[in-house]
Amino acid sequence: MNPKYRRHLLPIAIAVLATLPGLYLRLSGMSSHILHLEHPHRLLLLMVSATAGLAVLGASFLLLWACDAVQEDISQTLALAIVALIAVLPEYSVDMFITWTAGHDKHYVPYAIANMTGANRLIIGVAWMVIVGIYWIRTRGAVFIEKDRRTELFFLGLATLYAFVIALKGTLAWYDGLVFIAIYVWYIRVAGRRPCVECEAEGPAEMLLSLPALKRRLATVGMFLFAAGVILASSEPFADGLIKTGVAYGINEFLLIQWLAPLASEAPEFTVAIMFALRSRAGLALGSLLSSNLNQWTLLVGMIPFVYAASTGQFQQPIPMLAPQMHEIMLTAAQSLLGIMLLVTLRLTIGQALLIFGLFVAQLVLPPLVTNHPSLAPFGLQASQIHPLFSLLYVVVALALFLENPRRLNGLLEGARVKPEPDAVCVEKEMESNPLSMV
Repeated sequence: MNPKYRRHLLPIAIAVLATLPGLYLRLSGMSSHILHLEHPHRLLLLMVSATAGLAVLGASFLLLWACDAVQEDISQTLALAIVALIAVLPEYSVDMFITWTAGHDKHYVPYAIANMTGANRLIIGVAWMVIVGIYWIRTRGAVFIEKDRRTELFFLGLATLYAFVIALKGTLAWYDGLVFIAIYVWYIRVAGRRPCVECEAEGPAEMLLSLPALKRRLATVGMFLFAAGVILASSEPFADGLIKTGVAYGINEFLLIQWLAPLASEAPEFTVAIMFALRSRAGLALGSLLSSNLNQWTLLVGMIPFVYAASTGQFQQPIPMLAPQMHEIMLTAAQSLLGIMLLVTLRLTIGQALLIFGLFVAQLVLPPLVTNHPSLAPFGLQASQIHPLFSLLYVVVALALFLENPRRLNGLLEGARVKPEPDAVCVEKEMESNPLSMV
């Protein structure tokens, strides 16, 4: 190994060490024992959820680095599909455990979409602002994304529009899952025709790519298997621990799953995006976050009804969703719609990022504020009416942007017909133009 790459062994070692406490509690059976006690101590519950969350965090970093390196050895289209599947594994494992449990324990039903909605709203509401803010401080300019990102914008737009259908009809059935998965498959077919260019890698992934082919492949496969095993082993104690910790401490369990769980699974992606922004490559960072939104709205949401059907043993009954869950889906879709309308010009200014961030903070803070201080409610609204109001506000702003310049959607439609350049030569080791684009 080249000595200049040895420093990258430390982050890998730290990530592996972070997984060990949670993995030990899981394999020893201690976490299951604590979670199934009739009256477990609050500190024990906190320990289980914290160590499991730390394990998910460490494993997510390992997945991130392995995803970058694997694109050296497989074709572009296959890389797009595999890396997309792996990229949503942390969120997928938590959501699928909750959904499976909801099939025979109705208490878990409200949490089935909590992690997905929280992760998507955090990416658009907070991560976009951080990336644009860092770049603006350094350059005083807007962030521009590549034209190829119109593909992600187009298919995210399709998934977002169908999400409104889910929220309006009030159910999430197996045929809805088919629609989301079909959007993803179509996306892979289109994205797979992108021109092939040289792969770039940073940090531990760069070290992996410097290894001889056999060692690189063994190391990459080993990281994949270890990280996937840790995530799958930790999803139950993490999700169940968060729910029971919330009950023990009197904290809303839905909010813990919605906001705390995504922080563990999305932290590696946020970290890498921030690093790229600090290096004045904010467009690359923003593009990778956009891909994450698309993967979750298609693959993740698409699988939820099938896991629920497998758990209940029948397809006829869709996941029972109450009004609060439908409001969450509607709000997440509305925020996504506004984000698409802003990014369709392939740039995001500091003012636009502040708008999205301000709306996110307001919809997050106002419901509990109104619950505790009804006199502060805007227009006399109840706490349960705040999110529908913000959904309407997001949609109205998006519609205003469209009416201001209807032609802005012309570029978006180009995302459905991406074709390779005539002179682009794809060799057997085709690689995606951006190693983080699907992570």
